[in-house]
Amino acid sequence: MKEMLITLLFPRRCPVCGEIVPGISGVRGGALPPLENLICPECIDSLSPVRQPVCMRCGKEVTGSRTEYCPDCMRHPRSFDGGAALFHYNEAARRSMAAVKYKNRREYLDFYSQAMVSRYGKWLSHIRPDALVPVPVHPARRRKRGFNQAEELAERISLLTGISVRADLLIRIRKTLPQKELNPAERLNNLRLAFAVSDFYKIHPDQLPERVVLADDIYTTGSTVEACSQTLLQAGFDKVYFLC
Repeated sequence: MKEMLITLLFPRRCPVCGEIVPGISGVRGGALPPLENLICPECIDSLSPVRQPVCMRCGKEVTGSRTEYCPDCMRHPRSFDGGAALFHYNEAARRSMAAVKYKNRREYLDFYSQAMVSRYGKWLSHIRPDALVPVPVHPARRRKRGFNQAEELAERISLLTGISVRADLLIRIRKTLPQKELNPAERLNNLRLAFAVSDFYKIHPDQLPERVVLADDIYTTGSTVEACSQTLLQAGFDKVYFLC
């Protein structure tokens, strides 16, 4: 009865079209509803999954099975050890992510986290991360928005996998320009010295996890993930991966 009442009062909405999706609502008992209860059947086709073959470093699609690295990773050396993305950033995905960040539709991340674990759960088991580390936003931006979408995503992945979230580990110490307005070179320069490991872990380096997965909502040129990865590796981490 309680769940039925919650569903009536707060019906789940499709992360693509925003219309009400029939089914149960909310995160219950450490597990999310089935994927079919999180998105309209017709809307799932508007999202474009990243398909094999992919770049061995960043996980972007490449042109052929013999191609090891994408053009970006061939031009720009990467410090992270690998990564994966769920969908291409097409118009449907762009609208969905904008609704999460600017219209407080955090519940949309239930679908994305569930789909991520369904697809990349074996990969996570293989790399055996010690923690999920959300890419931080600047405190001023967090105050304005009320949350960090990367942390919200990481918390949901944690519920499904049991991998702990270390949201206190990486901090943003410099407010940067919006990345979407910059070219790839400007993006990386914009993020230099923007991140730092929190003071607690500088004082207690023995508390640092050895291998982590950075969690973020969007991967485009890889500048943000690269800047975070460099910061973590310089602090003494062994392996850094990402999931977006």
